[in-house]
Amino acid sequence: MSFIKHKDFIEEGDTVILYLTVFNMHAIEARTTIKNKLGEMVENVFQTTYGALKLKDIIGVKYGTKVKLSRGWGYILQPTPELWSVTLPHRTQIIYTPDISMILFQLEIKPGSVVIESGTGSGSLSHAILRAIKPHGHLHTFDFHEVRSQQAREEFQNHGLGDFVTCYHRDVCALGFTEELNGKADAVFLDLPSPHEALPHAKNALKESGGRFCSFSPCIEQSQRVCELLDSSGFVEIQTIEVLQIEHIIKTKHVPVMDFECVKTKLSDDTNAKDIASMKSKDTKKYVSEMPPQTMPGHTGYLTFATLPPLFAR
Repeated sequence: MSFIKHKDFIEEGDTVILYLTVFNMHAIEARTTIKNKLGEMVENVFQTTYGALKLKDIIGVKYGTKVKLSRGWGYILQPTPELWSVTLPHRTQIIYTPDISMILFQLEIKPGSVVIESGTGSGSLSHAILRAIKPHGHLHTFDFHEVRSQQAREEFQNHGLGDFVTCYHRDVCALGFTEELNGKADAVFLDLPSPHEALPHAKNALKESGGRFCSFSPCIEQSQRVCELLDSSGFVEIQTIEVLQIEHIIKTKHVPVMDFECVKTKLSDDTNAKDIASMKSKDTKKYVSEMPPQTMPGHTGYLTFATLPPLFAR
């Protein structure tokens, strides 16, 4: 229940984040006992690269506490959508924080918003949406895969978010978002192989007062088809964005200092490069410099956004 609100202390059943390094984190359910392969209840021990963690030792401990492992240390953190995205069990390819932040901003999602999402997948974006719409909003999330939809439903319940989300097993391209949701949504998000097939249903789901639309596609051809259909369907402010994350490296450089007095006295017309190099002082000066990375994270997908104007303006 640790996603619902800020907590000070870990309780039995909480999902917690075990932080070892920035590239080594684990999502763990804080339960003192667990069933083994024989169906017997045994002590719950989680194994890491720094040794074992007995889960009974963290119940009642304050979030953020440094905990001892058998061969090192770790920190127990309360989960956030960002930490969940890097530790969740992958059922599908997921959307990460750089794209998620742009989606939430562009869709103008806020507390009280009614949002439709398809497909649910591993629930990475879903958790970020739920944090943004609480306590009065609601997320309707769809997936055509029945097992994934059920797993997501159980996950939301375990995280204490069940009151704010409804999971559907449904092919929205063929069947739409159900008649009950027509005219109910402030925003619609699509992550589908053929988003253009679901676009008419997305238009029907948006409120008469208008709303925002977003489609995530890995291929530009998918975005092109969506843009063409958006234009012919009465949407405005159509744009496609690609979010690329670049980390600039800060380094300290030591640069040799030229002895200009020596150069002035010795420099002549027949002075060659070797002589000039010998005139450099042995002293160096320290500079803090910035360098672009030699490699950059690759393409994730194209985000196509659009606005459906109020009914009277269409």
